[in-house]
Amino acid sequence: MRVLFLGTGTSHGVPAIQCRCDVCASPDPRNARARCSVVVTVGGRSVLIDTPPELRQQAIRFHLTRVDVVLFTHSHADHIFGLDDIRRFNDLQGGEMPCYGRAETLADIERAFRYVFTETQAGGGKPRLALHPVESGPFCAAGVAVEAIPILHGRLPVFAYRFGSFAYVTDVSEIAPASRDRLRGLDTLVLGALRHREHATHFSVAQALEDVADLKPRRTFFTHMAHDLEHRATEAGLPPGVRLAYDGLILEI
Repeated sequence: MRVLFLGTGTSHGVPAIQCRCDVCASPDPRNARARCSVVVTVGGRSVLIDTPPELRQQAIRFHLTRVDVVLFTHSHADHIFGLDDIRRFNDLQGGEMPCYGRAETLADIERAFRYVFTETQAGGGKPRLALHPVESGPFCAAGVAVEAIPILHGRLPVFAYRFGSFAYVTDVSEIAPASRDRLRGLDTLVLGALRHREHATHFSVAQALEDVADLKPRRTFFTHMAHDLEHRATEAGLPPGVRLAYDGLILEI
């Protein structure tokens, strides 16, 4: 299994608009964070999790040539507003793109991208999507075994996804005990950690570390990070086995 980080930033992205803080102005490329997304490749199948606004640029930058299926964690703008770029993969692969997520998430996508699902012009100009609502539990997406695990993003129910010994848990502020039990025994955990200060809808670094200590994955990579976290300085304060992800990072699971 191979995991490629297309983006590791929060909804503002890093650098943020009109910000000259040390992180936003940093020459370290690991401090430049596009909006969050990963590609999980299993058995030659590429699973894209979320379609952030920079999807086109991310796909070009990191040589993403194929997407077999899209999983959505939730329907906030930073996780869905690159959806139109999926039409390039329709053209390259010659078919509809299967998309999976909570029924409420897919309903939001239908509203936000109404033109996609309305009969207008024939031919190109909009993505071809096949929406498949899923509930908590295991399912098969384009031949890949996935488990959808409910978590909370503030008061909003969203999905984390587990692929065997790997799990992707972004935009999280609470993991219920039943879901927590489904995230044990991991080789690699990717976990949202927004900043050092507490936030109403995201784990802080300290809160994320508490969950890492409980779940005990072999290694953890934090994602969905704001410009409060400078890469080198933040990593220096993390315990063994915990690191910050960065755009373009590739993991072999």
